[in-house]
Amino acid sequence: GEGIPPLVEGVGGRGAPKTCIGVDWKTLMAMDDLTNTEPIVVNDITIIDVWADNLEEQFKHLCHLVTVHGYRFVAMDTEFPGVVARPFGSFRSHTDYQYQTLKCNVDLLRMIQLGITFADENGNLAEPCCWQFHFKFSLGDDMFAQDSIDLLTTAGINFERHSQDGIDPMEFGAWLITSGLVMNEDVKWISFHSYYDFGYLIKLLTQEELPAAESDFFESLRVYFPCIYDIKYLMKSCEVLKGGLNKVAETLKVKRIGPTHQAGSDSLVTSLTFFKMRKLFFDDLIEDTKYLGVLYGLGQGGHSAPIPWNE
Repeated sequence: GEGIPPLVEGVGGRGAPKTCIGVDWKTLMAMDDLTNTEPIVVNDITIIDVWADNLEEQFKHLCHLVTVHGYRFVAMDTEFPGVVARPFGSFRSHTDYQYQTLKCNVDLLRMIQLGITFADENGNLAEPCCWQFHFKFSLGDDMFAQDSIDLLTTAGINFERHSQDGIDPMEFGAWLITSGLVMNEDVKWISFHSYYDFGYLIKLLTQEELPAAESDFFESLRVYFPCIYDIKYLMKSCEVLKGGLNKVAETLKVKRIGPTHQAGSDSLVTSLTFFKMRKLFFDDLIEDTKYLGVLYGLGQGGHSAPIPWNE
């Protein structure tokens, strides 16, 4: 998720913030709660690494968490090899340009990691709760942006092992489609600025390039992931929360377990951040008519900034 290209950020779309000017009393109370709240410290959590040789075993286990044990809040993050292309042509809107940039890069590139963390409706983490899937990726054969690979290497990603032992995307997609995690309105997906993350997941599930039209992409998204909360979009109603995932987690006093820029750790931070944010800013009840299914930066979660180019 943090590897999303630094295109123009903005505000707009449906689901406007509770307050646009000044700070209302709920925000003041949340700020006071932030001042007095204890840091979230989660001990004894193991992030389970999944490679080709233990994919089936681990998928069976995590499926039971959803279908049997009721851990239906699934926080997700991906790591991917950056952005290597920009679209040419005429664009109807800024979000159309954003989507075409997403499409051309997801079509060209391969996901490197997927992290998922399971919690119940009250934010209680499953035991175990966090899985990190490592996909087949070759620095010799696959396309990438060098700065992204440098960042991921520094974060500890072992690209030699990804090349040798990584998960085949087609096999992963087959397991995911039958897992109960997708096409299930009872499963709530939690993410942060996540249209690239979901772009790669749609590609895994369909084994096809992304749709040509943004509207068709959202139609696929609603089929496979009917319930999504994007923290970055929720932040539009939380004036004191700014920046990326790490900054928001720091503001909310969420302590990280594991290295940043690895998908498992980032998904765990995403889960903890969501529930802390929901408690402090939304009274533990998020208004789905405003926020459900909106991805920050695309569609109704986009904005009306000038189109970067129009050739």
